[in-house]
Amino acid sequence: MEFTEPALEYAEIWPLIVVFGVACLGILAEAFLPRGRRHVVQVVLAAVGLLVALVGTVLVGTNLDEVADGKARGLIGGAGSVVVDGPTVFIWALVLVASLMGVALFAERRLEAGVSAFSGQAAALPGSDAERKAQGLNHTEVYPLLMFAVGGMLLFPASGDLLTMFVALEVLSLPLYLLTGLARRRRLLSQEAALKYFLLGAFSSGFFLYGMALVYGYAGSMDLGAIDAAVRNDAANSVMLQIGLGLLLVGLLFKVGAVPFQAWTPDVYQGAPTAVTAFMSAGTKIAAFGALLRLLYVGFGADRWSWQPVMWVIAILTMLIGVVLAVVQTDVKRMLAYSAVAHTGFLLTGVLGVQASGELAEGQVTSLQAVMFYLATYSFATIGAFAIVSLVRDSSGEATAFDRWAGLGRRSPLVAGAFAFFLLSMAGIPLTAGFVGKWAVFTVAMSAGAWPVVVVAIASSIFAVYFYVRHIRLMFFDVPEADAEVASVTAPSLLTSGTIAVGVLGTLVLGLVPGPLLQLAADAGQFIR
Repeated sequence: MEFTEPALEYAEIWPLIVVFGVACLGILAEAFLPRGRRHVVQVVLAAVGLLVALVGTVLVGTNLDEVADGKARGLIGGAGSVVVDGPTVFIWALVLVASLMGVALFAERRLEAGVSAFSGQAAALPGSDAERKAQGLNHTEVYPLLMFAVGGMLLFPASGDLLTMFVALEVLSLPLYLLTGLARRRRLLSQEAALKYFLLGAFSSGFFLYGMALVYGYAGSMDLGAIDAAVRNDAANSVMLQIGLGLLLVGLLFKVGAVPFQAWTPDVYQGAPTAVTAFMSAGTKIAAFGALLRLLYVGFGADRWSWQPVMWVIAILTMLIGVVLAVVQTDVKRMLAYSAVAHTGFLLTGVLGVQASGELAEGQVTSLQAVMFYLATYSFATIGAFAIVSLVRDSSGEATAFDRWAGLGRRSPLVAGAFAFFLLSMAGIPLTAGFVGKWAVFTVAMSAGAWPVVVVAIASSIFAVYFYVRHIRLMFFDVPEADAEVASVTAPSLLTSGTIAVGVLGTLVLGLVPGPLLQLAADAGQFIR
C-alpha cells in the first residue's frame, strides 16, 4: 500500500497559520515573561497577528483562481480538508474584523480602575482570601484563548470534510467556555454561565459526532464532495442519511443559538464578561453560519427538499420565541441575547433561499450573498451595543437592569444616542444596515418560495420594534424615581471608544451605501463543490 504525502497550500492558508502561531506565541509569553510585562505584549501580539491575518486574507482573496466556469473562485487544499474559496475568504475577513474589535474590548482597563474586566485568578473561589489577593492582577491568558478561538472560527467555515469541521468546532468552543467564566465581578454568575455553556456544548458536540458516524456509514466518506455525490446518486439507506444530517444540525444550530437549542444564550450572554459576550455574539455566529451554509449547500444541497421543511419550522420558532421572550426581559444583556436568537431566525430565513443556479435571474441576490451581508451588518451593531453596555455603570459595576438606564439620554446623550442607533439597526429601521440586511434575506427566501417564513419574519420584525423602541424611550423620556440609584457612563479609553465608533460607522455606511459590500459578496461567488 503506497502512502501519498498530503500537500498543504501554504500560500492560501497562511492567515490561518498566523492566527494559530500567534496563539502559541501567547502561551510562551505567559510562561516566560514577568507578570508586569505580559499585558502589553499579549495585546500587541494579538492585535498585530489579527491585522497581519486580515491583510493576508485580502491578498489571498484577490488572487483566487476562477473555477466552475467562473461561478466560484478558490481551491480545495490540505488533502481535501480545507477549502479556500470566495465565501471562505469573505467570512474570514468578517471574523477577523470582529476579533480586532474584541481585542480592543479585552484590553480595556480604565473602566475597572486600571485592571481588566477578567478575574485575576480564575481558580480562586469567589469571596475567598485567594480571590481578594488577586484583585489587582491581570488575567492575560485571555489573549491566547481568544486567538485559539479565532483560529477555530477561521477553520470552521473552511472545512472540506466533517472531521475537520468537528475539530474546528471544538477549537473555537473550548476557549469560549473558559472565557465565559472569567468575569472579575459577579463571579458566581459567570462560573454558572460557563458550566451551563460547557455542559450543553459537550452534549451538542456528541450529537455532531454521532451524526458524522451515520453520514459516514451512508456515504462511505466524510468529505463533503463525496457526500454530495452519494446523495445525488441516491445511495441506499436514506434513513441513515436523514438521521445523520439531523444530528449534525443539532451541533451547528446550538452554536448559532437556534430554537430549541437556544437555552444557553441568555445565561451565557449575561454571565460572561461583556467583552467576551461582544466577541462571541459576532464571531461565533459568523463562523457557525459559514459552516452551516457549507454543510447544507455543498454536502446536502442535492437533498434540500428533505431539510428545507425542517429548517422552515426551526426558523419560524426561533424568530417567534426570540422576540416574545425579549419583550419580558428586564436586563439589557438578556434582552440583547434574545434579540440574538431572533436574528438567528432571520439569518435562517436567508439560508432557506437556496436555489439551483438555473433558477436565479440575472443580477439576483443569492442566498449566500444575502446571509453574508446580514452577518456583516449584525456584527457591527451587536459588538457596538455590548461595548456601550460595558460603559453604563453604578456603584456595583456594570448596570444592566433596565431601571438603571432610565434617563440615560439626558445624562449622556451621545452614548445613549449611539446605543439607540444600534437598536434601530437591529429592528431593521430604514437608513440603517439592519434594514438592508433584512431586505436581502427576506427577498431570497421569498424567491425560493418560503413565503410563509417571510410572513412570520416580517411580523416578528414588527413585534421586535416594540422592545427596541421601549428601551429607547426608557433612556430618553423616562425619569428615574427619586430614591432610585441610576447608572452613569464611565469614560473609557480610546480602545472602547474606537470600537463603538467603528460599530456606528459600519452600521451607518452599510445602511446608506450597501452596494459595495453586496457586490463584494457577489464577487466571492459560490462554494467550491
